Amino acid sequence: MSGIDVGEELGARAAQARALSLLRIRSRALAVAILPAAVAVVLFAAGAQGHLAGPAWDTVRWTVLGVAVVVLLVTVLVAVSVARARPAMSPTVPVPEEGAPDLYRLVRDLADRLDVPAPSAIALTPDCDSWLEDRTHRALRRSEGAAAEAGDAAPVLVIGSPFLWWMRVAELRAVLAPVVAGTGPSAHPDIAAARRFVRGLDASIADAAAPGRGAVRGAPLAFAGWVSRLLLRACRGHAAEMERCVAAASSMRAQTVDHGLRISAQEQVGLAYAGWDRLLTRVALPAWRMGRWPSRLDAGVVSALTELSRRDRLADGFALRLGERPACDLLEEPGVADEAASLLAARLFHGGPAESGPGWAPVDWQQYPDEVVDRKWRTEAARLHRVLDTLGVPRASAADPAVPTLARVMEHLSGSGGPGGPGEELAAGIGAAVARDEAEAPGPGGPEHGGPGHGGPGSGAADDPLDLWGPGPLPLFPLQPPRTGTELLADHVAAMVCCAAVDTAGAAPGLDWLDGPALLVGGERRADLAAPVLSLVEDGDPDPLLSWLAEVGVRSDKPVRLV
Repeated sequence: MSGIDVGEELGARAAQARALSLLRIRSRALAVAILPAAVAVVLFAAGAQGHLAGPAWDTVRWTVLGVAVVVLLVTVLVAVSVARARPAMSPTVPVPEEGAPDLYRLVRDLADRLDVPAPSAIALTPDCDSWLEDRTHRALRRSEGAAAEAGDAAPVLVIGSPFLWWMRVAELRAVLAPVVAGTGPSAHPDIAAARRFVRGLDASIADAAAPGRGAVRGAPLAFAGWVSRLLLRACRGHAAEMERCVAAASSMRAQTVDHGLRISAQEQVGLAYAGWDRLLTRVALPAWRMGRWPSRLDAGVVSALTELSRRDRLADGFALRLGERPACDLLEEPGVADEAASLLAARLFHGGPAESGPGWAPVDWQQYPDEVVDRKWRTEAARLHRVLDTLGVPRASAADPAVPTLARVMEHLSGSGGPGGPGEELAAGIGAAVARDEAEAPGPGGPEHGGPGHGGPGSGAADDPLDLWGPGPLPLFPLQPPRTGTELLADHVAAMVCCAAVDTAGAAPGLDWLDGPALLVGGERRADLAAPVLSLVEDGDPDPLLSWLAEVGVRSDKPVRLV
């Protein structure tokens, strides 16, 4: 037996030992629950045989019987709560076999090489990760209309959608090898039972904490949640160690598959994560805030990572792989899968309904500069001038006092460095205006935006992948922390400068795959605007910005079109 086989065997045995420890905790809890009933049976049996007779023992017998009945009722309550609670299932995009036969064939071939059961299905997640997800809990089987007979189904393989577009087929197979290998331990009865026990406890706790419960129903659920919390606290260490051992055993088993590619493939995982994060925060987020969702995020990550490979010498050469077959070719309709994953990403990271509608519409990359970048700049410039109007700042154009100009902004901020100056007053006004606009604007998940928001009781979205996350508001995973007033002011001033450059100097809105909205002058991106704007906003020094405007040919006294 090789070292790999020995390591895998040791890891599997350790995982099974931890699973048995979890099941023993369940058995002990059950034993404690039936102990009063057992004592009551012994006492009544002794009384029937003439032992332990007398009024005192009769009182003891009936008291123990009452305690036993109460404990059994509580045990049934907790058991029903655990059985009926729906474990939180990861929001994913299902991939049916008819939509990706080549991908299913790759996964099954991989499972055969690893000598493990093949996953029962495949789904995509809008993130840079892959895992196996058990969806065999009784409540989930009922909700999905699956058969309730005994027997454990193989877990679902969840694949990060950016991997399919950036990775090549061989790289994807190498990355999925240790994940698919995990179906082996998942098929072990003890490990499967231990996982269902832990997930049931976790779901019961979440169910008890859900808002909107009446007193009649809430009190029993709260008690069941308290008992489940005690049991889960006792299980936590064993469960974590079991999963660690399962991961170690799966990794050891996967050593025999595409070993030479695994290091390279892991490098691509890190690169994909970096590009995906930049794409979401710099490119997708501005569109989401305007009620538009880029419909080809996964295709965009290829462009972002190609650009990163061009700029970063550490990533140099990664783009050369793009001549090989991409893993997204394993899908019959990559564009449809990309759009579904992109919409789910918008919902998870920003919020929004399950379908497009008024105020929540898709946008492709060709439309992005005009429909997102230009609109964003002009919306922020308009807000900046509204705040200036509120502060009583006069318009700067002598010819037409009603038109907005960049000169008005610069004159107000010039010489305003230090605390308490008009820059600080304007920043506070911008921050308040942004908060007010965000509070007054209907959210993308509202019915006026074409959808009921994400699922939940009464939403009518029985197959909504977000239904299991409860009725709480989105986003589940916010991308950026709140911005300060000074940061918002700098953004608004930069937007005003960009509008003036477009309207008076022939510049154009553009898209940088790594940095988001970009100003193009003569077809080239100008990335040197931030420093002059900060000098004006923070120090009240207009000279760096004046020099920049003169270099580009921007007329600060000319009117700017706003929205």
